[in-house]
Amino acid sequence: MSKSVNQVTLLGNITKDLELKYTPQGTAVVNFSIATNRSYKDKTTDEWKDIAEFTNVVFWGKSAEVISQYCKKGNKLFVQGRLQTRSWDDKETGKKRYLTEVFGNEFTLLTPKPQQVEATKPQATSEQAEEIFDPQPEQQEMVVEPLEAKDTTGGEIEGFEEWMDEEEKEGAT
Repeated sequence: MSKSVNQVTLLGNITKDLELKYTPQGTAVVNFSIATNRSYKDKTTDEWKDIAEFTNVVFWGKSAEVISQYCKKGNKLFVQGRLQTRSWDDKETGKKRYLTEVFGNEFTLLTPKPQQVEATKPQATSEQAEEIFDPQPEQQEMVVEPLEAKDTTGGEIEGFEEWMDEEEKEGAT
């Protein structure tokens, strides 16, 4: 028996704000797209050009809830998962439609948390006066806290078939 690998790794930016949905059975699901870029040198003009690829991603369960809570448009996200293609019959044209997407099972948010800015500073004490009149450049440490989640469903998602039917109905309208 030969083995095969279905593994996807993406590092890109989320293209729009996320919307968390639930299946009729109460399972959380979030769909979004990640933009990844690559550069190449055009041989005819000798200029560098960028190409963006947009990849559909879906997360389920607790991972979906965490991603929708902490991620937003523009955030840099590292995603690992597998490719999955689903199909349905288009009710308007009667043609078979296909959608290939990354079924995510792990992610890491790579966008740092924004630093909170103080609205007003209190008056300085005598000990602080020296710093005010002889200021040292303030160095701020960049804080990056990765969020990680793993698919604990073993690939079996309760309500998946019903959710797909609902998505197909939305896609047909």
